Amino acid sequence: MLYSEKVMDHFTNPRNVGEIEDADGIGEVGNAKCGDIMKMYIKVKDGVITDVKFKTFGCGAAVATSSIATEMIKGKTIDEALKLTNKAVVEALEGLPPQKLHCSVLAEQAMKSAISDYYTRQGIDPVPIVGTIEECESCH
Repeated sequence: MLYSEKVMDHFTNPRNVGEIEDADGIGEVGNAKCGDIMKMYIKVKDGVITDVKFKTFGCGAAVATSSIATEMIKGKTIDEALKLTNKAVVEALEGLPPQKLHCSVLAEQAMKSAISDYYTRQGIDPVPIVGTIEECESCH
């Protein structure tokens, strides 16, 4: 399986790894059967994501997509972050092998799940922004 240099860079030197103790929103997505589980933490001030961290249990592509997704939403408003798509994550990584595309979907969902949690904690009814992955292609 061939990964781009960008994927390898984010896998070997992932950005924003860890957890935020007093996070304003926490999102966890994944499928233990598949082996990829992502947890994302966000800090929000005045509608802007001031800090974001992640913990991912999974393959190199899962770590790389989590890493780049955190970079792409840090410093952005919640509205801007919600526009992040798995396609944008894949493009930022200069491509992923077809059997690893589900990892980019997980990264998008982890981020949206964290924002949904933030809304809930703020007493705002979260828009249903988080879909589910019934089964990813790699599980078959």
